[in-house]
Amino acid sequence: MVKFRGIMPANLLPFTADLAIDELAYRKHLRWLADTRGVTGIVANGHAAEVSSLSREERTRALAIALDEVGTRCPVVAGVYSDGTQEAVALARDARAEGAAGVLVFPPTLFMWGAQEKPEMVLRHFSEIAAKADLPIIVFEYPPASGIGYSPETLARLAEIPHVCAVKDWSNDIVAFEANLRALRATGRPVAMLSAFTMSLMATFLLGADGAISGMGSVVADLQAELFEACQKGDVDGARWINDRLDPLVRVFYAPPFVDMHNRMKEALVLLGRIPAAHVRPPLTPVSATEREAIRRAIVAAGLPVTT
Repeated sequence: MVKFRGIMPANLLPFTADLAIDELAYRKHLRWLADTRGVTGIVANGHAAEVSSLSREERTRALAIALDEVGTRCPVVAGVYSDGTQEAVALARDARAEGAAGVLVFPPTLFMWGAQEKPEMVLRHFSEIAAKADLPIIVFEYPPASGIGYSPETLARLAEIPHVCAVKDWSNDIVAFEANLRALRATGRPVAMLSAFTMSLMATFLLGADGAISGMGSVVADLQAELFEACQKGDVDGARWINDRLDPLVRVFYAPPFVDMHNRMKEALVLLGRIPAAHVRPPLTPVSATEREAIRRAIVAAGLPVTT
């Protein structure tokens, strides 16, 4: 049986005006996620939490807050974002010491310079984290075009590492997603396929994904859970109806430039009355008033209640 499945939102991380972690707003956000029917876990310190801007101490604190607030209600997985294996091991050990249910391991950006031709680099990276940190690992699969995505063959070899229990697949290509899914299933190991292909979430669910890890889940975990449930039941018409509700939000969140996706999601949480402000850390910049209005229209089109 797979360890992780279902809808696992990657939480957003609210900041105060001076760009410190807004603990009160963060706790409220985490409670909403954990209280949402169908949410089976939460991922802290992911892209959605602007992890690249967080110090090691802030990552430890953000994880500690999540575990304190909702850790008794659902598993909390910690993102491990690092370009070096030694630091990745240290971050994974931090997560284990705090009590995380597992780690989501990002690919080092160094891999974009040719690691696809040297899978032994990838295998060594994950094997060392597994051996030295000793907790469940979710492999983060990036789009192949990025240069740091793993081939189906490499994913299958990673799945043989006993600590690897899931893949978060953000291949962003439905053909690549299916190839990766088939490669994992062929190993015979209980490794979950968790979709991060939010722009085609319904398609990945119908292909057989075991769930999803999604920053957009911070805004619409309830709708994603309903979509997953409908697909699991084979209720394609019901799934299409939910997918149509999600579509305006997908289009506004993931419009160019892609780098602003989580900024826009923060703005959506403000409009929904779930966090007080949408502060983001540089080099990210706030969205424009015009774009904020587009987000408002998308929320209304999705049938969600704008409160501010």
